[in-house]
Amino acid sequence: MDQNLLTNEVYGAYKPLLFSLAYRMLGSVMDAEDIVHEAFLALNTAEPDAIRNVKAYLCRIVTNRCLDLLKSSRHRREVYVGPWLPEPLLTEKDGPYESLAQQESLSTAYLLLLQQLSAVERAVFLLREAWGYEYAEIADMVGKSSANCRQIFRRARRGLEEQGGAIGETEERLPPASGEGSKEQLARLVSQFVQAISSGDTGLLLRTLAVDASAYTDGGGKTNAALRPIRGSDRVAMFLFSIYAKQPADASYRYADVGGEPGIVLYADGQPSTVLTFRAEQDRIADIYIVVNPEKLANVR
Repeated sequence: MDQNLLTNEVYGAYKPLLFSLAYRMLGSVMDAEDIVHEAFLALNTAEPDAIRNVKAYLCRIVTNRCLDLLKSSRHRREVYVGPWLPEPLLTEKDGPYESLAQQESLSTAYLLLLQQLSAVERAVFLLREAWGYEYAEIADMVGKSSANCRQIFRRARRGLEEQGGAIGETEERLPPASGEGSKEQLARLVSQFVQAISSGDTGLLLRTLAVDASAYTDGGGKTNAALRPIRGSDRVAMFLFSIYAKQPADASYRYADVGGEPGIVLYADGQPSTVLTFRAEQDRIADIYIVVNPEKLANVR
């Protein structure tokens, strides 16, 4: 079998899956893209006769690369300045990640939930829950026994249920991205949020926010940002209005799909300066995620 032909055939079929796995493991668009590229390079140099299952082979490479990177970057995460948020992934129409928004759970809230798991727990959970690999196959990918992987998966699922109740009643699959109804609801709340901020309507903003709303700002020590989460609707409102007051005269914004959910991109001097994403609960905005770290905005347009 021609090796280049093999790579070209599987690239289109498996790149979205591999990227989704790496991005959910790492929360970084750039690192996920690099690891997927490395996986295809490895496939290109492998002996075809030694590969029984191309998809499993690629998933194993991506999983192991992610685990290695997480081990090497653990110190960086521990000394990260302020709250850490995932790198925004724009999933807009005609964009490179559009297809992911239709079938994957990539919201900021869900990625943060996954971050509560250890790296190995995250890998086992995703490989089992999202793609239905058997425990024996997962064991081969992560270097654990099949029985151990089963225990890891159950522990990970239980931990996620306790953290955020994000896992549904079904045993077999990860919950899909938000349905049209909930996305429309969030889009309405985001529009109301923008109206309140731009008009200075404190009452409208407080009616849009949950009483115990929180705002998380990721500056990574690269720019001015709150070093701790802001909690409570009154304090969040004051914080948001103070941010708005500091925007330059030429600032602009647009609505955008971020991780398959309604979000906002702010611009200053024609360049992306901030990405906001949201989590809604009981028809109110419960959490606001604000990324201003310029290193995490490199792929935002």
